[in-house]
Amino acid sequence: MIRSFFLAILAVLSYGSVMAVTVQAADRHAGYYYPDPVYREVYKARAKQIATANRKTRVAFVTSITQQNMQRDFAPTAAIFAKGEDAQKLIVVGLEDGRMDTIYRARAIFANMTAGVRTLPVFQELGVEDVFTFFDLAAMMGFTQITITNGRNFTHQIILQ
Repeated sequence: MIRSFFLAILAVLSYGSVMAVTVQAADRHAGYYYPDPVYREVYKARAKQIATANRKTRVAFVTSITQQNMQRDFAPTAAIFAKGEDAQKLIVVGLEDGRMDTIYRARAIFANMTAGVRTLPVFQELGVEDVFTFFDLAAMMGFTQITITNGRNFTHQIILQ
């Protein structure tokens, strides 16, 4: 799954601090794609949205990840999709029990994603490979929210500002 993220990021790009917040306005995707968030945080991105980022590039990013996950020799461990009027909400739903069921496992997945994106040429060219995170990359692509869930009883949501 993580390797697919990086390959999709490269394909699409070539064509802060975290603090807890109270649950805000109702999330229309909660209850349909995932349970109500157990945790919600705000991440103040250090990266600006790139000029070419739009609904089409975000959908292409998610489509690329999905296609790569479907081509592997084993079943995907997560479904990844974008929702919202401008496809600005990235959603990751675990498809196997016991993998994404705690805040710590969710953060570990994002830490692994950060380790991978730091090797991307775009981060190295900007000289931010030791500063920017996966959340910064998502903000560069124009995502405003990332939700990760086990699809049963755990949901962690990051609001990107």
